Amino acid sequence: MERLNFGADFTDYMVRASWDETRGWHGHAVVPYGPLALDPAGAVLHYGQEVFEGLKAYRHADGSVWTFRPAYNAARMNESNKRLMIPQFPIEDFLASLVCLVRADQRWVPQTPGASLYLRPFIFASEAFLGVRGAQRFEYGVVASPSGPYFSGGLQPINVWVERDHHRAGPGGMGSVKTGGNYAASFFAKSHAKERGFDEVLFLDAATNSYVDELGAMNVFVVMADGSVRTPALSGTILPGATRSSILQMLDDDGVVVSEEPLALAEIWEGIKAGAVVEMFACGTAATVVPIGSLTLGEERVDLSSSSFSESVYESLTDIQFGRTKDRFGWMYKLADPAKL
Repeated sequence: MERLNFGADFTDYMVRASWDETRGWHGHAVVPYGPLALDPAGAVLHYGQEVFEGLKAYRHADGSVWTFRPAYNAARMNESNKRLMIPQFPIEDFLASLVCLVRADQRWVPQTPGASLYLRPFIFASEAFLGVRGAQRFEYGVVASPSGPYFSGGLQPINVWVERDHHRAGPGGMGSVKTGGNYAASFFAKSHAKERGFDEVLFLDAATNSYVDELGAMNVFVVMADGSVRTPALSGTILPGATRSSILQMLDDDGVVVSEEPLALAEIWEGIKAGAVVEMFACGTAATVVPIGSLTLGEERVDLSSSSFSESVYESLTDIQFGRTKDRFGWMYKLADPAKL
């Protein structure tokens, strides 16, 4: 607990449940953390029929433990389930699985400032068969990992490679679904970018190769010189992030003019050079908010000027998550009371 990385260590327990056509979801239990038994013909290994979610548990000053908008994650998981032909998982069971796991693993919820317990619910097809169809048996699980910052440098600007040759999703595909294939599709480009010394990859749309899609697995925001904020519209290739949704609601409540629209890379590029674009940042559950310090396209690089906008967004969001300020939106959900520690 004194050397927290991200997603490297795991707690004492995990959650399990199973589904089949006869009994539906059954066998809900908190069990000791350990390996899963899976037949070599298990459908997930051959056809990738799986979904997952990511959220965090936060320790507040009074010792209580809370999470952030878990019903959003439950609803998004069911949207992913729908696309992957996986049975719907009841929202109340999703919430109960988080409560039960965190109460069993409370000693793993960090007290270190800025650290949290990362929660990973997932569902995968476990039926043993090799036919090309949706499976008829599934497993639900939740594992937890005490975690420090996703980027080791904290809230420091990152250098980004603009990827033109590879795409993480295409029109009509599963870009808006939280499934492993979307992430695996990004690994090749991310690996080559890191070999060149970059921290992350900015993906463009697969149809025209000209509009901003996602930064790695994160949503992108652009801050204009007039104080307005822009972000790519949810087109079906972009994941509808909980952090993205929260930032949009928070900015709107603060009176910031925000637009969701297609963002042409060429317009942003010229806007940065002309001073019309003053800042860019990315957001997601794991990283929360990370400022973008530069974009590199081929041999050309543009640097973004220093601004405090992303820092203020980060502080406003994390102040709510860690209970340092009033939760004006009703986003927080209590998982455990301090008396139960």
